[in-house]
Order: sequence, then C-alpha cells, then structure tokens
Amino acid sequence: MKRFAELLDRLVLMPSRNGKLKLLTDYFRSVEDPDRGFALAAITGDLSFASVKPSMLRALVAERMDPVLFGYSYDYVGDLAETASLVWPQAAVADPHDLTLAEVVEALQRVSRSDAPKVLAMLLDQSDVSSRFAIIKIVTSGLRIGVSARLAKQALADLGGVDVVEIEEVWHGLEPPYTSLFAWLEGRAPRPERKAAALFRPVMLAQPVNDPDLERLNPSDYLAEWKWDGIRVQAVAEGGLRRLYSRTGDEISAAFPDLIEAMDFEGAIDGELLVGDPQGKTGSFSDLQQRLNRKSVTARIQSSFPVFIRAYDLLQREAEDLRTQTYLERRSTLNDLVAGLDPNRFDISRNFAFADWHALEEIRRSPPHPIIEGVMLKRKDAPYLPGRPKGPWFKWKRDPHTIDAVLMYAQRGHGKRSSYYSDYTFGVWTGEEGAEQLVPVGKAYFGFTDEELRQIDKYVRDNTIERFGPVRSVRADRNHGLVLEVAFEGLNRSPRHKSGVAMRFPRISRLRWDKPAAEADRLSTLTAMLDK
Repeated sequence: MKRFAELLDRLVLMPSRNGKLKLLTDYFRSVEDPDRGFALAAITGDLSFASVKPSMLRALVAERMDPVLFGYSYDYVGDLAETASLVWPQAAVADPHDLTLAEVVEALQRVSRSDAPKVLAMLLDQSDVSSRFAIIKIVTSGLRIGVSARLAKQALADLGGVDVVEIEEVWHGLEPPYTSLFAWLEGRAPRPERKAAALFRPVMLAQPVNDPDLERLNPSDYLAEWKWDGIRVQAVAEGGLRRLYSRTGDEISAAFPDLIEAMDFEGAIDGELLVGDPQGKTGSFSDLQQRLNRKSVTARIQSSFPVFIRAYDLLQREAEDLRTQTYLERRSTLNDLVAGLDPNRFDISRNFAFADWHALEEIRRSPPHPIIEGVMLKRKDAPYLPGRPKGPWFKWKRDPHTIDAVLMYAQRGHGKRSSYYSDYTFGVWTGEEGAEQLVPVGKAYFGFTDEELRQIDKYVRDNTIERFGPVRSVRADRNHGLVLEVAFEGLNRSPRHKSGVAMRFPRISRLRWDKPAAEADRLSTLTAMLDK
C-alpha cells in the first residue's frame, strides 16, 4: 500500500505530462501483480466498492473527533481524504502488517454493507498517514492526481512498446487486475483477444480552432457540420448485442432502452445523443439530463423525453472496419446505413458548404437552432484516428453569451482558496420599476485572475451584511453593488431555480467596477434568449 501511496504523492506533485508518464511506467514495471492492476483500475476509474460510501467515512471520523473541529479542518485543507488521513488517530496495532493494495481492495469488495464500517476502520487503523490517504482516495473514487484514463493507457503502451490504440482496442474486454494485459505487454503471453462483442472503440476528438490555424488551412480540404449541444455517444450493435457508450467508454444503455431497441444494424455509429424528434423540435441539454445517469427509466420519462442519435461517423459496418477509410468514404456508407433505420431514432448530421473562412464565421455566428453551439470542421481525406490529433478535426464554438449581474452571495473556497471568498452567486433585476429586486441566476468560481480574486474578496469582507455559516450575504441594491460580467454557454428553463433559468458553464469574465448596480441586466434579458 505504501508504494501506491507514494505513487499518488509523486503524481500530485509532478506538473509535466512526460514526468507523470515516467512515474506510471516505472510503477507498472516494478510492482507485481495484482497490485499494479488494481492501481491501474483506481487511476482509470474502474475500481468500485458497492458496500463502502464516502458518507461512511465521515461517520467514522465523527466517532473519533469533534465534528465541528473536523469541519474546520476540512474547510482549511480542502480535501476529504487528506483531512481524514491526518486527523485519524493512530491506533496501537499488535500486528503492524504493511497492507498490500490487493489486500485492501479484496477486503473492501467482499465486505457486506453492515460490516463495511468496521472493516474500513480496521484498515485505516493498520495504516500510516500516507497509506490511509491512498485508501480513502480509492474508496471515495476521487484521486485527483492529474492523470486521465488515456494517460494511464499511454503509460501501458510505453511499458510494452506498443501503440496506445492497441491498448484501447482491447481495454473494454478486460477486468481488473488486468493480469493478461500485463503479461502481453511484458512479452509473456499473446495479445488478449476481444472475446466480447459490441465493445467500445476509442473515439476521435476535435481540436479547438484558433485564428492562426485557419490561416494555415485550405477551406476546400474541409467539410463543415453543426455542433449540437447533446452528449457524444457510440452506438454499437454486434453479434446480437446492442450497447450505447458515452465518449469516455461508459456504458449508458440502461438509461435508453427505447434507443437500444431501434439499433437494428450491425456496426458502430458515432454521433450526438439529443432529446426530441429528428424531424421536429430538438430539446435542450437540461431535457437530456432527465435521461442521463439513470439505472432505469419509466415509460412516462421515455415518452416525455424521447431521444435520438444524430449520426456523423461510422466506425464499422458489419465485419468491416472503416476507420482507415477517408471521411468522405465513411460518410457515404453512413448515409446508406442511416437511410434504413428508424427515422424517429436516427438521422444524419448534414454537411454544408462554405466559400471561405469569413463566410463560415458568418454562418457560425447565426446558427439555425438554439441548441447548436458552433461548427465542426472535418478534413475530407482524414481517417478516423483515436485521440485528439491536430489537423483532421476542428471545433469552432460560437462566442459565449454575456450578461452583467450583481454579486449577491460569496462562499469561502477550499485548499489554497480556503482563506478567500471565491465562490460567487450573482443575480439580475426583476419586478416593476420602483420595486425591482435581485433574483439569483447562477454561480461561478472561476474565470477571474488571482489579483481579481483578492479584489473581490476585499469587497465581500467590506460589504458583508449577513453570515450563513461559510456564506456571506453581500450588500446589493440599486445604489450599491459589485457588477460582474458573466460569460456562459447557454440557458435552459429550470423549475428548480427561483429565476426559472439555469446557465451552462458560467464564469466571471470581467469585473465591472465602472458600472452601477442599477444598470445590471434584467431577468427579461435572459428569458428573451430562451424565447428565441
């Protein structure tokens, strides 16, 4: 366990990608099975414990120290695992056995829910501070070490001297602790076969477009299509199995049985999952959220929020792998395939022509539908390449919306921001003239510089009128208030919010010291955006 804890510590402190790769590769090379396999599963998010929940950890800590003191400690440290590992009392254990990662994982995976608190406490008692930190990290499923699943797979590829695509091709047919995978990478066994059908294929991602990029590109080499605000999915039907995956390879089939039933094809379609009717109204992302992250859905939800796939690429057709073909060739086959599918569940993302980059920019600024967030550029002769290669695909998102809102509440941050009020709730004006009041429309905790953070923090402390635990209510009326320019990607109607609207990805783009609070925007400005 100590070696895994040391790996986590070093990964947190290592800023460079290549440095993290070397740390991972060295660990996988020097640590034996099954510990390295369970470490890999923890890093990639494929390790779970059905009987152990984060709330259980809080309850165990509360039994061992004053809850108020723990609350202050957590607020200062900013990380649950680090706080709990530091305040956990060191027990006098008769057998100070150095636990292995495999022993910890196996103990937590086989324990019943009733015995889980006792077993978790026993493991923490037998560990030192760094090992406790590692145990709590894997229990709470939040390593936060700056390592993505793809980076971990790249480390495996470096270990075995193979292409990372080969790792991703077999990944979804494997289970922790991945002994067959390591045996192949070390030359002790053949490559694991894809025994299961309807597996996930590594996806191709687009680079954000910048002005210098366009200067180097020839418009005639590319086709454009709209970028819709849904979620990227991969629909795979093979060998009698039908599965729907998210962009990261998580299977989400259970939430969309109506779509699974309509997957009457053999192959793998890449596209965007949207709510609505392909021939009629397309719903917002908040509509789609009614279907996401559900283990099952009722007939009423399926009827209220029907879904469909707007297909834009084809990875496989029956037994033929199409990824080495050009984009135009794959699109031709995709057109033929989608033409034979249920038109209420599948349509195709249409390409459109443009004369030059200036013309495309004008098109991008005026999308035909509010659920469109920009355009995609795809090189006509590009194969389907996993990862985010520079050149074949670009995404050119539309400019964010902005409003001027008034700061209403501020909350202290965590970690290095624990001494600053860095999380802000802001509002806009509503009501009749002479009786206007502020209504909250969003929260944001990024977008500002360190210097601006200090300025806002001072303003909050100087203008606090009420305190609610870690939250301060800030003076805000027609004559006094700090105006924030807030940028956001889109708006959705939300009955859960007092204002009736919810922002997507709000952030503070500018401090408007020059603008009186009375001149901030009104709620009608936001509702007008929704009505367009």
